[in-house]
Amino acid sequence: MVRDLLTACAFIAVMILVYRYHRDIMAALARFDARNVKRIEDEQRDRTDPIAHFRHTLKVAEEQVEDVSEITVPDNRLGTDVVRYVFEGEQFTSRFEAERVRAEKIRNIARGFYVELPRALAARKSDDKLN
Repeated sequence: MVRDLLTACAFIAVMILVYRYHRDIMAALARFDARNVKRIEDEQRDRTDPIAHFRHTLKVAEEQVEDVSEITVPDNRLGTDVVRYVFEGEQFTSRFEAERVRAEKIRNIARGFYVELPRALAARKSDDKLN
């Protein structure tokens, strides 16, 4: 009897919360669905794209590299604040230069992947022969 009453109260509380946040919940579900639809479309497009592998490699390499951040530091000569751009602890005066260094780092990571690829494929083929 008491258990049924508590269950009913919990159910009503949950329904009140769902009603209160239903717009946020539906928006989150819509974003989730949109991401899935885009991912499926990208996968279908990649099946016919001869350079899709390179794009995916660059994307994975980009995820491994931090973004360029912006900081404000005082300028000793003028006494005013100036904007500097930081990438991996190094300060740059322009975003262009910092992004160039970041892009070079991404290219080096992707290039390293392709250097290691023949060995990985050879190891994979030798493992298949054992099974």
